[in-house]
Amino acid sequence: MAVPKKKTSKARRDKRRATHRIEAPRVNLCPQCGNPKQPHRMCPTCKTYNGREVEPLRIQAP
Repeated sequence: MAVPKKKTSKARRDKRRATHRIEAPRVNLCPQCGNPKQPHRMCPTCKTYNGREVEPLRIQAP
């Protein structure tokens, strides 16, 4: 079984864990209604995407 030869310092350990943070989801404003929406997705309020009216799916996609 592999065993480390040297103790990992706190600075080295923390540098490695620096990328493990949680990020908030990106949010843009809808150009039609001005409500917040996720980028590259249909606006849940006015049902538009890229300036066009989009009809949402009636059934849940797998």
